[in-house]
Amino acid sequence: MTKVPNLQVELFGCTLKSPLVLASGILGTTRDLLKSVAAHGAGAVTIKSISVEARKGHPNPTVLNFGPGLINAVGYSNPGLEAAAEEFGDLQDVGAPVIGSLIGISEDDFARIASRFDALDFAALEIPLSCPHTPGFGRLGKQDNAEAAFRVVATVRAHSSKPIFVKLPPAASNLVDMAQAAKEAGAYGITAVNTIGPGMLIDVDTARPYLGFGIGGISGPPLKPLAVASVFQLYEAVDLPIIGTGGVTTGRDAVEMVMAGASAVGLGSAVMSRGLSVFAKIQEEIREILHARGVASLSELKGLAHHA
Repeated sequence: MTKVPNLQVELFGCTLKSPLVLASGILGTTRDLLKSVAAHGAGAVTIKSISVEARKGHPNPTVLNFGPGLINAVGYSNPGLEAAAEEFGDLQDVGAPVIGSLIGISEDDFARIASRFDALDFAALEIPLSCPHTPGFGRLGKQDNAEAAFRVVATVRAHSSKPIFVKLPPAASNLVDMAQAAKEAGAYGITAVNTIGPGMLIDVDTARPYLGFGIGGISGPPLKPLAVASVFQLYEAVDLPIIGTGGVTTGRDAVEMVMAGASAVGLGSAVMSRGLSVFAKIQEEIREILHARGVASLSELKGLAHHA
């Protein structure tokens, strides 16, 4: 009898039932939604990014499917720290480890959120420093550099004992510098990558950008080659676990990320294009690939492209 390939992975001190992680910004707004995603096969789930004060985000429309992929400028809409702490105060029955995502403009913002999140049930924290379309945050807040990465991670590290992931920009010239600075400051791992941008699409009938904010971040299949290259580069340069995220839609995409060096694989746009069943579908597609290769465990393929 042929054994079913093992898809479990070890990450931030947890054994994940699957290598697939719900990316931040997709369905991570309530505890019930996280439970639903976990029930459909996610190995871990990430909440939508939280700031100290509530944010309305950018004006509609905020997301556009342009065929090959998505472009979005949501603008970090969220209910604020205290409302989030109430919503995510008890995560024991979610069914998968939960990653708390925190954003800030100042170091004090990061300190306040990290302290509050440290008392909650989050298994790990994620800090996106690479958003391409929200003033004050990420690229537009001059956080996408090594100096800022060190300061922010050091601040969060001083106020939380939880494993910290830093979400980095795709194929950036300072990608390795940011990762190394984050590691030096106490980061546990890297999420690679965020959306790429800023990008823009214009409605030729109105001569206006489609998105309410004008510019946005590009995700989905067009992002995948940049994400794979980033994971490959980081795997060789920095000895940290990597959640490979960006354009993963199929089991082959997920295996590609693992071969590049990812320890786990993030799903974002694929949840919108293939529905919640995408977690189960991709797991089955991965198993078929492993079975065809005669491989018993997905972990056996980690970093394989570096030795081919």
